[in-house]
Amino acid sequence: MTTTAEPITLDDVRSAAARLRGVAHRTPVLRSRTLDALVGAEVHLKCENFQRVGAFKFRGAYNTVSRLTPDRLSRGVVAYSSGNHAQAVALAARELGTTAVVVMPEDAPPSKRAATEGYGATVVAYDRYTGDRAAVAESLAAERGLTLVPPYDHPHVIAGQGTAALELVEETGELGALIAPVGGGGLIAGSAVAVKGLYPATRVIGVEPEAGDDTRRSLEAGRRVTVPVPRTIADGQAVPTPGELLRREPPPAGRGRAGRRRGDQGGDAVRLHPAEDRPRTERGHPAGRAAHRPRGPAPAPRRPDPVRRQRRHGALRPPVRPRRLSRAPVPVTRMAPPGGRADDEGVRARPSPHRAGHRKGAGACSR
Repeated sequence: MTTTAEPITLDDVRSAAARLRGVAHRTPVLRSRTLDALVGAEVHLKCENFQRVGAFKFRGAYNTVSRLTPDRLSRGVVAYSSGNHAQAVALAARELGTTAVVVMPEDAPPSKRAATEGYGATVVAYDRYTGDRAAVAESLAAERGLTLVPPYDHPHVIAGQGTAALELVEETGELGALIAPVGGGGLIAGSAVAVKGLYPATRVIGVEPEAGDDTRRSLEAGRRVTVPVPRTIADGQAVPTPGELLRREPPPAGRGRAGRRRGDQGGDAVRLHPAEDRPRTERGHPAGRAAHRPRGPAPAPRRPDPVRRQRRHGALRPPVRPRRLSRAPVPVTRMAPPGGRADDEGVRARPSPHRAGHRKGAGACSR
């Protein structure tokens, strides 16, 4: 789909932020000392996995659907997506009182399809390796009078996605670099508009699967390049061609770039360490979203204590000391014969059942 529009500006992102206020979550920015030490910089993680529908996509979807005229809104919307944008459009439509039809691949994660239908949308399946999802969605829009809400190739979508980066720099201030996943390009485009509109010196770096590096190739060629649909764990980044609105000349050196993530499956980017993988990255985007501020040399990591580690995991336990048994001292006295005086200052002791001659129920012991 070819879309013509005026260049997106920082004012567009700010307008989207005002529209989303009170509707979308202002997600937290988290830090990790372990990650700082490994990277050698201050890393700030914008946790869009805590956003509604679990992804930043809700920002762009709601910003777009909420701007429709009452007549177009009443007729409903249609979208195509592998899952995150599908849920976002479905939820936005429900919030705004309209209906949604979503074109999803047959192999979309069942959880994403179930969530999309749970928000009230109608799902139409297609084969992502042989079909054209955009053509299917455009056909549905023409037949039913629906408004198409593309996942990235729309100015309102791009401006909405840029609000995540705007919130980030509002909290952190100027950053040395902003790193974002690249699929169709809506997130990184909006992020670049927001960040460079405030801090032109900040580098914007995109990360995409090695098997689906269409954006990197497009930047190098100076035109949109199409690659085979990548088979990757990052299903949200399995896009063969960058968005139409992202056609630009290659950026000046040092101003921005797109890089490949090592490994077709992206497994090395899913987590830092098996015991340190929470909170998890946004669904469908193992590349995550982060920004960093350069700093001095990273501090030396703390030396592990093997004894403490073994104790923590139960392999080594401290020796068990024998339990000391103690008794309270019991005064021992002799019983006086009947009618006599008690010894030890007149204290009369209980008759012991172990004394010879003791009879059950007797009040004194025989001598």
